[in-house]
Amino acid sequence: MLFNSLVFLVVFLPVTYALFWLLPTASARYVWLTITGYVFYGYWNPRFCLLMAFSTIVSYLAGLGFLRWSSARARRLCLIVPITIDLSLLAFFKYANFGIDTARDLMHAFGRDVPLAHLNIILPVGISFYTFHTITYIVDSYRGIIRPTRNLFEFSAYVSLFSQLIAGPIVRFRQIEGDLESLGRQDRHRWLQRGVSFFITGMVEKVLIADTLAGFVNEALAHYQSLSTVGAWLATLGYTFQLYFDFSGYSTMAVGLGYLFGLRLPRNFNSPYKATDPADLWRRWHISLSTLLRDYLYIPLGLSRNGAGKPYRNMMITMLLGGLWHGAGWTFIAFGGYHGLLLSLYRRFGLQWDRLPMVFRRAATFVLVVIGLTIFRATDFTMAGHLLATMFSVTPGGSVVDPWLFLLALMPAAAWAMFGPNPFEMNHEITPGRRTLLTAQLAVCVALIVGSRASPFLYFQF
Repeated sequence: MLFNSLVFLVVFLPVTYALFWLLPTASARYVWLTITGYVFYGYWNPRFCLLMAFSTIVSYLAGLGFLRWSSARARRLCLIVPITIDLSLLAFFKYANFGIDTARDLMHAFGRDVPLAHLNIILPVGISFYTFHTITYIVDSYRGIIRPTRNLFEFSAYVSLFSQLIAGPIVRFRQIEGDLESLGRQDRHRWLQRGVSFFITGMVEKVLIADTLAGFVNEALAHYQSLSTVGAWLATLGYTFQLYFDFSGYSTMAVGLGYLFGLRLPRNFNSPYKATDPADLWRRWHISLSTLLRDYLYIPLGLSRNGAGKPYRNMMITMLLGGLWHGAGWTFIAFGGYHGLLLSLYRRFGLQWDRLPMVFRRAATFVLVVIGLTIFRATDFTMAGHLLATMFSVTPGGSVVDPWLFLLALMPAAAWAMFGPNPFEMNHEITPGRRTLLTAQLAVCVALIVGSRASPFLYFQF
C-alpha cells in the first residue's frame, strides 16, 4: 500500500487512526498497530507477512533469552543465531540471484560455462528495513543499551509499524521505546498539528516535486545514448532532485504519521545538498542508515584492532557494504566504493579542503553527489560510463524531452533543496494561513493522485 494512494488516504488511515485512539490501553494499541501493520504490508503480497512474522518471533525470542540467561556463552548464542537467521533470509531473497549471476560470469571468464539457473525469487518489499530493525534490537539488547520487552505485541508493533515499514527511516527500538511505553497515556491532540503538517509537506515533496520530475527523468534516461551534454546534465540533475524529494517525502510523511499515533520518529534528511564535504553529506543524507553503519559496522571494525582500526580500510568496507545494501548489483557496490573513496580523501586532505571558500565547497560537493548518483541510477556500467562521458565532454545530441519544461520543473526543486528550509526547519504550528495552504496543497496532491497512475517510492526497491 502506498501513502500516496486513495485506498490509504480515504480508507486505511482514517480507520486506523480512529480505532487507535478509541482503544484505552497501550497493550490494545500495540495489538492494533501490529494488525494494521500487517494489513498495510499484506496489501502488496500477503505471503510475505509470514516472513516478517518469522523474523519478528526469532528476534523477540532472542530478547527473552537475554533476560533469562546471563552467561557469556548463552548471550553470544542469543546474539549470533537470530542475526544469522535474519541475514540469511535477507541474503537469499535479495542477493541469491546476484551471487548466481556473478559466479556464472566468473566461470565464463575462466573459459567454463556452468548452467546455473536463475531462481524465481520475488524480493519482499521493505525486507532490508525491517531486518535492520530486528538486528539493531538484538545488538542493543546484547550490549545492554536497551532492556528487551516481554510484550510480544509491543515488539511486533515496533517491527511492523506501517509508517516506516517499507522505506524507513530505520528506527532503533531505543529511539521510540519511551513513546511506546507511554502509548496508553498519550494525548491525541499533543502532536496532531505537527503530524498533519509533516504528512502533507512530505506529500508535496513526493507528488508535486518528485513525481513531476520523474516524468522527464525517466523518458530522458530511457534514451540516454542520444542525449547531448546539456541533456545528460539535465537528466542527471533531475534524477538527483527526484531521488531526494522522493525519499525525503516518504520519510517526512512517515514522521508525520508517527506523530499522529503518538510516536516520534527520527529525522532522516537534513538538507543534504547543502553539504560542504563528503563527511557532511553522510551526516545529512539517509541519516538513519549512515548512523547505523557507523555505530554497528565502522566503529566495531575500528575497535577490533585495539582502537587503531585502519580507518581507510574500515571506511571502504563500510561504504561498500552500504552500497550493496541498496541493491544486488555491481553499480551499487561501485556507488558505495565511490563514496568510500571520497570519505577517505576527505579524511586525508580535510584540513586543506576546509580552507577553501564555502561556496566552492558546497558546489564541488554537490557535483560529486551528482556523479555518484549517476552511477547509482545506471542499470549497468555501460550506461554509467556513457552518461559520465557525455556529461564531461562536448557531445552533440538532444535532450529527449522539452528542455524548457524540464527546467521549469527542475528550478523549484533545486531552489528548495539547495536554499530552502527542510521539513524539520519549518514551523508546523497550524495558523489560519497555514491551514489554508496545507488544505490547498493536499487538494492538489489528491487531484494528481486521482488523475495519474500510482507512483511507488524509489526506495521500495531497496
